[in-house]
Amino acid sequence: MGEVGHNGGPSMDGGVRWRKHCWSVARERLLPVLPVEVVRTRVKRAKALGLDYRTYAGVRAATGHDVVAFLFSSNALRVSLLSPAMPPERAMKLAEVHCRRLALAVAPLTPGMVEAANPVLDGVFPAPYALAGFGEMRDRVRAALGKLPSDRVILVGDLGLERDWCAAGRLAGYLPAERYFAAGA
Repeated sequence: MGEVGHNGGPSMDGGVRWRKHCWSVARERLLPVLPVEVVRTRVKRAKALGLDYRTYAGVRAATGHDVVAFLFSSNALRVSLLSPAMPPERAMKLAEVHCRRLALAVAPLTPGMVEAANPVLDGVFPAPYALAGFGEMRDRVRAALGKLPSDRVILVGDLGLERDWCAAGRLAGYLPAERYFAAGA
């Protein structure tokens, strides 16, 4: 046992190579070894969510939870006043997602307009205003989630300002729309 405050790691008395070896072994012991069936199940779940495995595994590692919903901005869905219909490839991907699909309608769009663009959405709510304060962003995002745990929801956005909604709502993560809707995902 070392002194008070010692983290219980290997002694620093040996050479550099020995210390590196000891720390590598200690780190390997900390990393979980998942059974193959667990990995297969998670790969299937990632596919059902429309995510690549690496992204899904990253969210699971960061939050410790599964994803229960996506929160899309109307910008990410490519719904606008000039183009009120969602592009077919995005609509098809949304239809195949096996979790809740929520959206935030960015002004001047209304929730009804975004919902009409794709009725597969489970709910559409007003988005925070572009220059909203942190408190208003939090309140709008929380209102959209209802009773869903925020650390199990991923925000899919298209603009830099939308990334702030993720922090305000304490969401599991942020994905750019181009990455989420990429053909290979």
